[in-house]
Amino acid sequence: MTGDSRRLLISGVPGSGKTTLVRRLVDKAVRSGLEVKGVLSPAVVVEGEKTGIEMVNLATGERFPLASRRREENQTTITTIRWAFDEQIMATGSRILVAAVPCQMLVVDELGPLEFERQMGWLTGLQAVDSGRYQTAVVVVRPGLIETALGRWPDAQVLMLESPQQVDELLPDALAAAGV
Repeated sequence: MTGDSRRLLISGVPGSGKTTLVRRLVDKAVRSGLEVKGVLSPAVVVEGEKTGIEMVNLATGERFPLASRRREENQTTITTIRWAFDEQIMATGSRILVAAVPCQMLVVDELGPLEFERQMGWLTGLQAVDSGRYQTAVVVVRPGLIETALGRWPDAQVLMLESPQQVDELLPDALAAAGV
């Protein structure tokens, strides 16, 4: 699969609809009969406020509580400015990503500062994307890390979201870029 592999980077600021766009892309791919594997990381929203992040195993549909708002009492070594990640669930995600390839569509939502800057988190996601053992890889990357991601995957196409209202507008471009 390596020769014909394509990579699609989906980027945008927090709340711009990255995961929503990926979810719609995955739904269309699955309805088209494609084998989709990897992880999706939807927000947990309570009373209009993002309070956490889930992890969804796209091969099985299983859902896991991945991260919660960072607080002093969080007992984890895997943190960002906003989030404290559950180490066991991160390890589960790593195992999911190792097992995800080969496949037709690989999804990694998301690769961020943990992976690109701190060499933590889903390093197996970076390796899975590097492997080329898929027809299409769809990877969510924050805007500040797009240049770093393109340095690693110079052939990747980038779709940039500015707001959730663009999801419907960009879905046809995402489908075309992913070959769906």
